[in-house]
Amino acid sequence: MKQCFGYIRVSTQKQGEGVSLEAQKDAITAFASRQNLAVTEWFEEKETAAKSGRPVFNQMLKALRRGAASGIIMHKIDRSARNLKDWAIISELPDAGIDVHIATESYDFRSRGGRLTADIQAVIAADYIRNLREETIKGLTGRLKQGLYPFKAPIGYRDNGRGQPKTICPIKGPLVREALLSYAAGEHSIRSLHRELVRRGLKNHAGQPISQHNVEAMLANPFYCGRIEIKRSGAVYDGIHEPLIDRNTFKRIQDRKAGKAGKKVSRHNHLYRGLFRCRLCAGPLSPERQKGRVYYRCQQSDCPMATIREDRLEAAIVAKLKTLELSAANADMLEATWRQWMESDERQQALRSIELRIEECRRKQDRLTDLLIEGTLPQDDYEQRRRGLLIELSDLEAELDTASKQDLTPEQMRKFLELMKTLSSLYISAKPAEKRRMVENAFSNRSVCPENVYLEPHNWLLEVKNASGVSDGDPKGDSYRTFAQLLPDRLLLQRLERRPTV
Repeated sequence: MKQCFGYIRVSTQKQGEGVSLEAQKDAITAFASRQNLAVTEWFEEKETAAKSGRPVFNQMLKALRRGAASGIIMHKIDRSARNLKDWAIISELPDAGIDVHIATESYDFRSRGGRLTADIQAVIAADYIRNLREETIKGLTGRLKQGLYPFKAPIGYRDNGRGQPKTICPIKGPLVREALLSYAAGEHSIRSLHRELVRRGLKNHAGQPISQHNVEAMLANPFYCGRIEIKRSGAVYDGIHEPLIDRNTFKRIQDRKAGKAGKKVSRHNHLYRGLFRCRLCAGPLSPERQKGRVYYRCQQSDCPMATIREDRLEAAIVAKLKTLELSAANADMLEATWRQWMESDERQQALRSIELRIEECRRKQDRLTDLLIEGTLPQDDYEQRRRGLLIELSDLEAELDTASKQDLTPEQMRKFLELMKTLSSLYISAKPAEKRRMVENAFSNRSVCPENVYLEPHNWLLEVKNASGVSDGDPKGDSYRTFAQLLPDRLLLQRLERRPTV
C-alpha cells in the first residue's frame, strides 16, 4: 500500500471553521480506500491560493522531495492550485517519481493526455480566480463609494454585517476617543499613550492587550475622523459612520507625529517648557529645577535677563485670564448676538459657497473618470489629475469643517460662555497638560523681562471679549464674523467640557 500525503485547503479562516475541510478530507479518504492508498499525514491550508507562497503547501513539497511519501492526494484541482505558478510545481512532481492524485477526477499524470487535461483545468481555475478577484474589487469599490467600510472595523468600532455602517463600540469607543484627544493635546508620547491604554484595559480584536503598533495604527487612521483611505490605491472616500474626532483634531495628531507641533514629552516635562521667550534677546527660556523650585532662564550668555520662578509665571497668567473673563451680562449679550448670527444670510451664503465648490470638485472627479473610461485620457494623466482633485476636495472639506465648527448647539454655546466667565479658576483647577493648552490657545506672544511678564491674547479671545460689548440693536457684520473664530480649538472645548465648571 503506497503512502501519500493528503492536502486540503480553504480560502479563508472562516471557511476552515465550517464543513469544507471535513468534506474534502472525507472525499480524499474514500478515494484512498478505493485506490488502495494510505494517507500518512494531512496538510491543512487556510489561506488563499490566489497568490503563490503558501507556507503549508511549501512544507509539504519539501517533505515529498525528501521521500517522506510516494504521492499526494488532493480534493480538486482548484483546491490544489488556483495560480499557474503553483500548478507548474505540482505538474512537475510526476517527472520526479511522485504520484499526483485528484480525488474527484481520474487524471492519469503518467500520460500525456491526462496531464494535458489537468493543465487545461488548472488554466480554467486560474481564470476563474482572476475574474472572481475583479468582481470582488468592483463590489468593494461600490461599498466604498456608498461610504461603507467593507473590511474589519478598527478598534473602537463594531461590525454590523453587510451593507451596514460601523458603529462606535460603547466600551472601546470612549477609550479610543480619549486616547486620540490626549495625544492631540500633547499629553502623551506614543509609548506613554500605549502604557496608559494597557493600564485602562483597552483590548485588540483578539482580546489581547493593545500593542504599541496598534496605537500607532490608530493615530494614523483617518477612519476615526470620518474618512476612509485605501493605502494601496491612495483612494479616499467619505464614510457615513459616526466619527470619534473631527478632522482638525486628526490633522493635529498627524502634525504631532510628524514633529511639526513641538516637543511632545521631555524627561521632566516642566509646565511652561517652550512657551516663553526672553523679551530682551528673543531667546527661549529653559526650565531647570533648583532646591525644589522650577526656574526659567535665558540661555544667551550675554543677556542680562535674570531667572524667573514658575509660580510667578503662573500668577501672571491667572491675573491676565481674569481680565479676559466675561461678566454675566456680557455673556448674555454675546449669546443673543450669536443666535442672530447663526440665522444670518451672510453666514448661510458663505457656507453654501463652500458646499457648491465641493459639489463642483466632485463633478470634476466624475468627468475625469468618464474620460478615462472613454479612452480619451491616458492613465498617467488621469492619476495626476485625480490626486490634484483629491487634495483640492480635502482642502475644501477642511474649510467647510472650519467654517461650520461654530455650529454649536445652544447647550454647547452656554457651556462655552460659562468657561469664558471662569477662565482663571478653570485654569487653576486644570491638569498640567490642559494648562499648557489653555496658555497656547489664549496667548499668541509670551515673553519675560526682569520687571514684567508680557502676555498678548490671541485675536479670537480679544474678539470674543469685544463682541460681548455689542450695543443694542441689529448685530453688525463684524460681529457675525467674530463668531467665525469663536472656537479656534474645539479640542480644548471638548476636553474642558468634561471638567466641572468651578
